[in-house]
Amino acid sequence: METALAIVTAAIIGTMVGVESCVSFFLNPIVLRLPAGPSLEAQADGARVLGRAMPPWYIVSLVLTVALATVTWGTTAAQASVIAVILFLINLVMSLAVLVPINRRAMRWTAAEHPADWREQSQRWNRVNHVRVGLILAAFILVLVATTSL
Repeated sequence: METALAIVTAAIIGTMVGVESCVSFFLNPIVLRLPAGPSLEAQADGARVLGRAMPPWYIVSLVLTVALATVTWGTTAAQASVIAVILFLINLVMSLAVLVPINRRAMRWTAAEHPADWREQSQRWNRVNHVRVGLILAAFILVLVATTSL
């Protein structure tokens, strides 16, 4: 049971790290280099699509990591899992405080109606998202450590 939970948790978080890395380090920089109209349309669409997909993914990842910490309590696997849970909680607070507000605004941006500083806001979102990717990557590594400690 513990091993299966650890593998599922690692798989879910690992794929999330891959998606977030791709968005942060490749997709967003490409979109920001486009002319304003196409860039704003792509960004708004991405904000809507990923704004629906990512919250459940993060919640499932957090719940699975909490479950892993719970079932392995008192072992070295639990220590790594608890630290991963803490990283997910930091990530959640940071996302709600900084990323979600920018994302909600970006969903409504169009070529005709957008703030003058939309590129700066997008770049700020991406810089903070780099930190988020680092946090979930660290959590992923800790889940892998927990998995190998079973």
